[in-house]
Amino acid sequence: MYVHAKQRELEARLKSLFDELDLLLEDEYGDEYPLHPNRPARGEAYNPEADGLFEAAADFTPGFGSELGRGYLVSIRVATLSRVNPETRERIMNSAVAHLRRLLPQRFPERALSVRREDDHFKIVGDFSLGAV
Repeated sequence: MYVHAKQRELEARLKSLFDELDLLLEDEYGDEYPLHPNRPARGEAYNPEADGLFEAAADFTPGFGSELGRGYLVSIRVATLSRVNPETRERIMNSAVAHLRRLLPQRFPERALSVRREDDHFKIVGDFSLGAV
């Protein structure tokens, strides 16, 4: 499948942003739960998504059936066998969203992007156009 170079660049920048978010969450909450026994410790994998307590990622959705339309779903997974209570999960998500709201304008100053809540998830929405191609 062909992916336009500008789309690859956009997604690489998003990946870099979410790698930073992963590290920020590790700094804040990385000691709150025991790590899943099959998961490498923080910094042991090439990809920050694959190690430590958190997996932070952005997953594109075309937004069918969504009032917000297309965008990138914010996915934060806690890699533990322990039960994460809803209050803690909400606190972690709110922290992640606060970081994203601060980082998005820094990493994408040329785009009007925002983080919005829809039902039980958050989504990055806004200008994902590729400009003149």
